[in-house]
Amino acid sequence: MKPESFRTPRRRLLSDRIARGLVSGGGMATIAGILGILFFIFIEILPLFGSADVALTARFPLDGEEPGAVVVDEHRTHAATFAADGQIVVRSLATGDVTHRLDSGIDPTLGPWKRIQQIPGEPRVAIETAGGDLFALTMDWTIEFDEATRVITPDLSRAVPFDFFDEETARIPLQQFSLAFDDDGAIAGAAITEDGRLLFARQSIEEDFMSGEETTVWERTWREAPGDVSSLLLDRQHTNIFAGTESGAVIWWVIDDGEPQEPRTAENEAPITAMTFLIGDQSLITGDVTGRLGVWFPVPSEGGGDRLGRIRGSTQQKAPIVGLSPSPRDKGVLSVDASGGMALYYSTSNRLLWSGNSPVGASSVLYYAPKANGAIVAGADELALLDIDNPHPEIGWNALFGRVWYEGYDQPERVWQSTGGTDVFEPKLSLTPLIVGTFKGTFYSLILAIPLAVLGAMYTSQFMHPRLRRTVKPTVELMAALPSVVLGFLAGLWLAPRLEMVLPALVAMLVIVPAFVLLAGVGWRSLPNGYRHRFPDGFEALLQLFVIAIAMFVAFRLNGVFEAQVFAGDVRQWLFDTTGLRYDQRNAIVVGLAMGFAVIPIIFSIAEDAFSNVPQNLVSGSLALGANRWQTVTRVVLPTASPGIFSAIMIGFGRAIGETMIVLMATGNTPLMDWSPFNGFRTLSANIAVEIPEAPHSGTLYRVLFLAAALLFVFTFVANTGAELIRQRLRKRYAQL
Repeated sequence: MKPESFRTPRRRLLSDRIARGLVSGGGMATIAGILGILFFIFIEILPLFGSADVALTARFPLDGEEPGAVVVDEHRTHAATFAADGQIVVRSLATGDVTHRLDSGIDPTLGPWKRIQQIPGEPRVAIETAGGDLFALTMDWTIEFDEATRVITPDLSRAVPFDFFDEETARIPLQQFSLAFDDDGAIAGAAITEDGRLLFARQSIEEDFMSGEETTVWERTWREAPGDVSSLLLDRQHTNIFAGTESGAVIWWVIDDGEPQEPRTAENEAPITAMTFLIGDQSLITGDVTGRLGVWFPVPSEGGGDRLGRIRGSTQQKAPIVGLSPSPRDKGVLSVDASGGMALYYSTSNRLLWSGNSPVGASSVLYYAPKANGAIVAGADELALLDIDNPHPEIGWNALFGRVWYEGYDQPERVWQSTGGTDVFEPKLSLTPLIVGTFKGTFYSLILAIPLAVLGAMYTSQFMHPRLRRTVKPTVELMAALPSVVLGFLAGLWLAPRLEMVLPALVAMLVIVPAFVLLAGVGWRSLPNGYRHRFPDGFEALLQLFVIAIAMFVAFRLNGVFEAQVFAGDVRQWLFDTTGLRYDQRNAIVVGLAMGFAVIPIIFSIAEDAFSNVPQNLVSGSLALGANRWQTVTRVVLPTASPGIFSAIMIGFGRAIGETMIVLMATGNTPLMDWSPFNGFRTLSANIAVEIPEAPHSGTLYRVLFLAAALLFVFTFVANTGAELIRQRLRKRYAQL
């Protein structure tokens, strides 16, 4: 039994237990909080990589002939079917009941409807009668409210006649035709005749400025064309005609001044059976007899000009593609094959999002709903309504990290452009430029910070007089208190424009400053000892600061001379002419200087502690054995302190890789795939700060930003884990010294 005087008081034991519990509880709460954040991030990211869900909502029987086209309103409450007998029937998609039977306005004496075509991506239908007459019909929907009830009424426009032949030209039966309306309401058409001619006609309305009288103006022309055309398309701009042939070729005519120019031909692997435009009419998507989809658009050719290139394609369906319907809001397309198989494909990410069977069998009549949240499929005797849940079709591993060939680009590229202004120019969400920018900014800041901080810490700890050290170390550590927003403000608005003006002087400093420092050191060492000892200890450090200031002043004074003699009078033009690099005012050099200034105090403080904590007996023993001060520091102190120095560098790395405000204000936020120090970049952290306020909740951009945050966490976690493993090995290795 312990004597009373050696017993621990119960109050102290209780206090220790409470403190231990609080510390342990706080640690567990911190770990739980981090795991909770990671779990939340994972939940937000997971939907990005899900597939589309296509479900049958309703199915209704049809009476009469099989429809050749179908149109649905944006709320998916009514569908209008167009049949060859001239019947235009509107049905409620809630009950299947017929609500309206509409008159097309086409003269019945012209005969039954020989051919009905859906104009791609629009609520318009082109109709050819048995007599060869062409008409275009537009189905609009009037929305009114009866108290709280929405009432939708079909509004069928009058039939707009269209004629490829004037009164003096004999009519020739059409093998294929395509009509298109431009943004001004002008209508144009392209057709292939049975005798192998390509016809192009355009109808526009011209209004007299003085009288207001309107005149219909026709443009008509033709040229030779192949006779095995199976599909024909004219874009909405009335500038391009595309044809797919039974021999497997895709032919492209450019219309210049109303005339189709010489055709350009691209070969497909199999005969073309269906063809349509993706939204914007810049990409052409084809289906062939093997069940494959192909995406085509103009790309630069080796001999100059453009050629039609097959950019990508989907996996094979079971039978020839017989129907295509493009999404009105993105680059997706719904396809159906001759066996009744259906698929949902997205062009940019090159993903087959869904595949299944048509609920009405082998049908070529498809219509993608205006809000891209559903579709109508019409068969011989049934009409089916589909729900489409496809929230993030543009995302895939290749779209996020690989090269994607976007419309209008000369080659596949990695691009970050979170908004395109319209649905035609879709967002481009490659994270690779942001990852490159993150490591670029970190690299240029650390190549400045690591040498200055580590060598400064070594000098301060091992060579500087203790009296001066007591002033220098707190001063450097005080630098860490400067807010990064202040550093970013100074870097972006003050440093960047001045650095542009004195760039030649900055280059000259790389030679002038070391030369002055070496000369000053040699001069100091050449002074007699008696003279040098008159100065207080540490004076040589102040002398070097004065020398560096003089060297910088000389470099600045020689800025114009140096630019004229070395850079031919214009450093920016010389840089471009010599290396092909352009100098942007807000660039990696500016960020390296500003962010290096922010990282130096952290690395310096930890490295200085590591140098100072080396046991003094090791230093004394080395000096006693005859080593000089420099040999002792480099061969004994530096290896022993290396674990702490490495920790300091990795903490500085973590500080630099996660920096936001300096990068945000000093780089211009240009997401470039370039390691040049003379242009800007965008980092993951800065991108999150810029984009997250405007990202729609649960939208694709919103979730991609969470993915960027997860990548940032992974980078720092891997770096810190690796750094700790290396530090432990270094510590074990040099523990025997």
